[in-house]
Amino acid sequence: MKNSIVILDFGSQYTQLIARRIRELGVYTEIYPYSIGLEGVKELAPSGVILSGGPSSVHDSDAPLLAPGFFDIGIPILGICYGMQLMSHLMGGKVEKATNREYGRAQLVVGEPVSQLFKDVEIRSVVWMSHGDSVVRLAPGFEQIATTSDNDLAAIQNSKRSIYAVQFHPEVAHSEQGKKILSNFIFGICGMTKNWSMRDFVDKQIEDIRKVCANKKVVLGVSGGVDSTTLAVLMNKAIGEQSEAVFVNNGLLRWNEADEVQKSLRERLNLNIRYIDASEQFLGALKGEKDPEKKRKAIGKVFIDVFWHAVKDFDYLVQGTLYPDVIESAPVKGPSRTIKTHHNRVAEVEKLEKEGRILEPFRFLFKDEVREVARILGMPEDILNRHPFPGPGLAVRVIDDVTPEKLDILRRADKIFIDALHKYGWYDKVWQAFAVFMPIRSVGVMGDERAYGNVIGLRAVTSVDGMTANWGHLPYELLDEAGNTIIRQIREVNRVVYDITSKPPATIEWE
Repeated sequence: MKNSIVILDFGSQYTQLIARRIRELGVYTEIYPYSIGLEGVKELAPSGVILSGGPSSVHDSDAPLLAPGFFDIGIPILGICYGMQLMSHLMGGKVEKATNREYGRAQLVVGEPVSQLFKDVEIRSVVWMSHGDSVVRLAPGFEQIATTSDNDLAAIQNSKRSIYAVQFHPEVAHSEQGKKILSNFIFGICGMTKNWSMRDFVDKQIEDIRKVCANKKVVLGVSGGVDSTTLAVLMNKAIGEQSEAVFVNNGLLRWNEADEVQKSLRERLNLNIRYIDASEQFLGALKGEKDPEKKRKAIGKVFIDVFWHAVKDFDYLVQGTLYPDVIESAPVKGPSRTIKTHHNRVAEVEKLEKEGRILEPFRFLFKDEVREVARILGMPEDILNRHPFPGPGLAVRVIDDVTPEKLDILRRADKIFIDALHKYGWYDKVWQAFAVFMPIRSVGVMGDERAYGNVIGLRAVTSVDGMTANWGHLPYELLDEAGNTIIRQIREVNRVVYDITSKPPATIEWE
């Protein structure tokens, strides 16, 4: 593990994002639960340690802690958010509940003394905060090296012991100088060299898949989205016809999507595809259901039933699970808190998992990394640049019970919006864009008559990895054309609204 970074996970939703940023810098890193402690880290013998953020307070009765002697390990340490509070608490400083919890953007002001952590970092820059506690007294041997524009403590160091900490999250895309700060820690303080690349990852996955799946029948579900399509191409490259991709039409796809996906997969990518139209089964299972969690579970159950009936005999099931799916579903390598249930985590899949028959090559990748894998595999740009689409499909974009009539309205509205994005050259400038069917009706006037119609919400966000996102600042002309066209062409709709909420506090999808 020499020439590597070990990240200790204290439950932050951004823990894997730290690893993502370090991999971008070309350095190998692994995540471990904080509970491996001092002895575990000594055994790994890394070049540096990063303590992640987390949802706990150091004063909680069940707070995740380290032994105070951990900080005598003798290798560089960087604490992030909770990691800063924890080291301060354990080394003799004081941490208190903040008067106002800080979420979102803040102005970082780098001060004196000049720290190696902030070498060549702009004196003022935007950083991303997400914390409820604050360090109010430094531990002995520490000094302040940065504040926020409100004079709050933002970064500290004990340079003699190579221990550093920041209250903000340098790993998120919205921390403007975050990558530079991590680079300073990894290369300047830890003295590391580059030793990892996405091409190495792809080559290693192909090698591992061939070893594990030699002479085995492998199946996977494919939706036509970037993630599952890239996975299918990877499996095809590794083991060819041994891998069968099953495309299940759940009746919750976008406009004309079933035909377009089949054509792309078969004719353009030469994949071994089996197509199943199970629309009626899915819509039947969703009838009358409004609760988003129950929708996801119902869809997952029907998908497994349909999938199992279709494939029956196989050795391995391959899933395109990504880290955002994992981190928002259940703890992975630490006490992360659940945000939503992942629709594929049903009993049948868990049984296969216990039997060691589940393969998840992309489990610790983000969507932008999957796109890089797609490029390495030579996939066409128009396929790999498609916007993300949720596994449960339009069911989570109908904020109500799902009916064929509502799906039809939503599909038409969504197509109009996406067409407008293409027309104005904005499709590739946003991370994700879509329409939402709202659970309300609105009074309006159409053709000199009082109308009582449906409301459509439009959503577009900019992001790098989907973990954080800003709402898309689309041109007024684009929104005006999309909204007016939706109302003119879809008789049932008489009001269109635009969502201007970032993530956090909201998620990208509405459900």
